Amino acid sequence: MSRSALFRRHVEAEPGNPLFRFSLGQELLKEGAAAEAVGHLRRAAEAKADWMMPRVLLGKACLAAGDRPSAQAAWTEALALAVAQGHEEPEVELRALLAAL
Repeated sequence: MSRSALFRRHVEAEPGNPLFRFSLGQELLKEGAAAEAVGHLRRAAEAKADWMMPRVLLGKACLAAGDRPSAQAAWTEALALAVAQGHEEPEVELRALLAAL
């Protein structure tokens, strides 16, 4: 069973659980199913206003799915959180991702 299939079962059992949504989105992105990952990562990001990582991956999924404006929006939000929370490495990565758009 693939990891995405495992997390899909968790999401089906607890659709409101943002951690399961994040994990499913992350695995779908790794498996090349970026368009499907977007919805799960967006729901995870919306569930927690201060959670940076779903926004980072949401931007990557949006870009892979061909939606540059949504990628930029997600990374801009993630960058603001990285700065506010003192996450230096993600801040550097996000600045580079935004500059490359």
